[in-house]
Amino acid sequence: MSESVTKERKESSEANIAQGMPEGGNGPLLPPPEHVLSTLERDGKRRWLRPKLSQGLWWHRRRILAYVLMLIFVVVPYIRIGGKPLIQLDIAAREFTIFGHTFLPTDTLLLALTMLTAFISIVFITAVTGRAWCGWACPQTVYIEFLFRPIDRLFEGTVGKGGQAKRKLSGLLELVRFGLYVLLCMFLAHTFLAYFVGPERLATWMRGSPMEHPAGFAVMAVTTGLLTYDFYFFREQTCLIACPYGRFQSVMLDRQSLIVAYDYNRGEPRKKGKHNLEDKAGHCVDCNQCVVVCPTGIDIRNGLQMECINCTQCIDACDTVMDKVGLPRGLIRYTSQESLEGKQRRFLRARTIIYPLVLVGLVSALAFALSTKYGFDARIIRGKGAPFTTIERTVVNSFNLRLVNRTDEAQRYQLTIQSPTEAELEVIDETGLNLDAGETAMVPIHVRFPSRLTFGDGNEPILLQVVDSSENKREVSFRLLGPR
Repeated sequence: MSESVTKERKESSEANIAQGMPEGGNGPLLPPPEHVLSTLERDGKRRWLRPKLSQGLWWHRRRILAYVLMLIFVVVPYIRIGGKPLIQLDIAAREFTIFGHTFLPTDTLLLALTMLTAFISIVFITAVTGRAWCGWACPQTVYIEFLFRPIDRLFEGTVGKGGQAKRKLSGLLELVRFGLYVLLCMFLAHTFLAYFVGPERLATWMRGSPMEHPAGFAVMAVTTGLLTYDFYFFREQTCLIACPYGRFQSVMLDRQSLIVAYDYNRGEPRKKGKHNLEDKAGHCVDCNQCVVVCPTGIDIRNGLQMECINCTQCIDACDTVMDKVGLPRGLIRYTSQESLEGKQRRFLRARTIIYPLVLVGLVSALAFALSTKYGFDARIIRGKGAPFTTIERTVVNSFNLRLVNRTDEAQRYQLTIQSPTEAELEVIDETGLNLDAGETAMVPIHVRFPSRLTFGDGNEPILLQVVDSSENKREVSFRLLGPR
């Protein structure tokens, strides 16, 4: 094949590709959009987002709430209620303390009710207020927008403005910024660890060698690494890729839920610059400010999108532009899909009725379970071997009494048979009747009774009363077995 033919085919192939056709020339290809994803360029490279900052009314509200939430996150491990931490998740001891109430491994029902209540509450809040959690209270959004992006703007020379960096960071400045990220993430990691081990133990660990507490040190180091990777590199992709909340919004939202939305009917068709009264254009001046301020890189004018976290930056930016061009605010606002269609928004609907009813049921069940919760657990387990033994005219049944001290104090337990009165109790090992706070013991006991008690069907009901040092009482019923 001659060089001229080869050159001609190469030029033809390049022309086909330029026109959106495949290399073989077998048909047109759809060109990729400008941004395949909000964080992905057309050529497949990462699109780094540097959103501008619009310091409007909504932003000031979010900033106040963000600082309050940061303070709460740091302070909560130090708060005590009745001598107990407000929240502490002691996995090693298998004890979860939530709002001063300690859940033990046997409190599966109580813990499940608490978790279900929290989950349904989030679903209900989402149904009413949309993704308020994402834009206002999620730790990812709070720390990115109000701690780490301000650091970026400080180093890039765009404090209070954001947008593209005014100066390219040198190796030293980039290293200093990265070191600051690591220090802040280490502080957050230590605070996070305090929720699991308590601030007192954490302070002891910090003063000691990591070799004395390798597991705790590993948790802190791994958490620091993950937080640094998230806030320094992964950033908004956590919301777009890793977090499932946005993908669940189609299930949790309905057309009456509050969302941040662009009023298409009012804004279209778009026209740049100020509008005259005789213009037939919509109120949108196509300034693109709602796009450049978006922390997830989307265009709110394209409708409801999974990537929207309801941060309200587009509302602040649009309201500022509307003020400048003399048009009313609210082109982008909190609204609902049906409100945008001219329909009246209804608060009372299936979701806002069913979810509160479910919540009332869960909270009532939780309150009842807590109110009937004893200071200790007592459970009878029948002993191994023969169900009973007979000595002359006396029948003996062997049992194990499982005791769990749920209080924060050491307790001494007393056992008394309430009925039948002819039965006698023998505790084989009384050491199990003295339990420290949170301790569990198996106490072997024998019950002796005359054989005439089990006449007929060969068993007799028995009632055992257990009393601790705090005068908490429980009655345990079981059955005695003997000859027919």
